[in-house]
Amino acid sequence: MLKSNSNLQPNRLGEAAINASRQMWLASLGAAVVTRDWVQSEAGDVFKTLVKEGTVVESRAIRFVGDRIETSVSLANSVWKETRRTVESTVKQAADTAVSIAQQVLPKTLPTFEIPGVAKVRKPAKRVAKAAKKPARAKKTAKRGRKTTKRA
Repeated sequence: MLKSNSNLQPNRLGEAAINASRQMWLASLGAAVVTRDWVQSEAGDVFKTLVKEGTVVESRAIRFVGDRIETSVSLANSVWKETRRTVESTVKQAADTAVSIAQQVLPKTLPTFEIPGVAKVRKPAKRVAKAAKKPARAKKTAKRGRKTTKRA
């Protein structure tokens, strides 16, 4: 059977709970003091060692990633060049084929025809005509010179 609840003493239970919480508080204060002492005496060297190890790991990672990127860029460049060569070759072949088909299908000379209502374009005068005008000017100046001498 069950014992009666009369054996429970609420005061003792409350004191045990307070003692337990006080012991937790004191343990955490002790941990803080021990940690403070450790940081002041030994942690500086440990911290410096951790920084050195972290630096080594970081430089290895950067080298590794850099090598991978360099390899990827080289591969991408070679694929790009090969693709470009293939496209250029294919376009050249297609253009050559189109030219040969056009040469076979189209006549060698195309017929000429005139469109009614469209004026023909005149060709500009040749330079020879300009050269012929120069002596005529010389003749005019000579005639002027004669006239001035007659008046005098």
